[in-house]
Amino acid sequence: MTKSTHTPDENATIHEYVTAFNRSEFAVLLGMCVVEARDGYARVEMDCTGKMNPDGVAHGGAVFSLADQAFGIAANCTGVHRVAVSVHIQYLAPATGALVAIAQRVSDNGRCDTYRVVISEGTRMIATFDGVAFRISTANNSS
Repeated sequence: MTKSTHTPDENATIHEYVTAFNRSEFAVLLGMCVVEARDGYARVEMDCTGKMNPDGVAHGGAVFSLADQAFGIAANCTGVHRVAVSVHIQYLAPATGALVAIAQRVSDNGRCDTYRVVISEGTRMIATFDGVAFRISTANNSS
């Protein structure tokens, strides 16, 4: 992860969250790795090896899972608890190699945040994913 302007407590929260996500059963199963995270942003990587469909390209479910992982990290890594209420993915090109998903918050109205995730293989865009997350609580507030 890169250095940030967060407080030591926020950095510890982000580190703990990223470690938990990287060790989660599903991330391990798919070989996903969070390489950078901060409030409203995440970069997650995954190799397509072992995740191919019968046509020899990355299964759409694997690409979706990578995007969803980045979305979840960007939305939740600083202790604010958000849940997805709506997502949409648009597949643009087939993939066969190493993928990168970059998630960024594009809107925050106080209760619902919107995120855009771009999935790429090298310089080629593979898919775009838009997600809306509903704010459930913060680390300091249960409402």
